[in-house]
Amino acid sequence: MILSDRKIKELLKKGELIIEPLDEVQIQPSSVDLRLGNDFLLYPEEIDILDVKNPDLGNQLKKVVADDEGFVIQPKHFILATTREYIKLPDYLTAFVEGRSSLGRLGLFIENAGWVDAGFEGNITLEFYNANSRPLKIYPGMRICQLVFAQMESPAEKPYRGKYQGQRGTTASRIYMDKD
Repeated sequence: MILSDRKIKELLKKGELIIEPLDEVQIQPSSVDLRLGNDFLLYPEEIDILDVKNPDLGNQLKKVVADDEGFVIQPKHFILATTREYIKLPDYLTAFVEGRSSLGRLGLFIENAGWVDAGFEGNITLEFYNANSRPLKIYPGMRICQLVFAQMESPAEKPYRGKYQGQRGTTASRIYMDKD
C-alpha cells in the first residue's frame, strides 16, 4: 500500500518515520520531495578500470562541494550526489526513489538503485547521468527527487542493517564488501 500525505504526516508526528530536515511543503499527496545536498563525487578520467574488488576505489573519487552558484553535470557524465535529508525507515516501511519528471525532461537520469529497504537509515546517495548533449546546472537545496513509501504486510524479518547504514553525505560504492 502506497502511503498518502495524511499517513506520512502521522508517522512523522509519531517519530516512526524520520526525515530531517523537513519542511511541510515537501510533503506531496503520495510522496515526499527530497532536496539536493552540497557534495558530489566524480570518477576522475585517470581511473582506467573500476575494479569492484578494489576497496580503495572510493578514495580515488574526486569530491566537489557546491555552493549557491550550483554544480554543472557535463553531457554523458555520471556523478554521485546526496540528499540533504537524513531518513530513518521503520522495519515495516520501504521506499522508492523517483526522479522528478521536470528534471528528466532535461535529460537528467536520477537513481539510487531505485529502492530503499525497510530499516534503512542515512542520507540517500543518488546516481546522476546527464543524457543530454548540453551541460546541466543544478543547485544545492533544490527539490531533486521524491520518496514514495509503501507499507509492508508485516515488519521485515531481517531489516536493512547493511554496509550503507547510517551513511552521511555522498557515499561511494562499497561493493567490495559483498560476501558473494
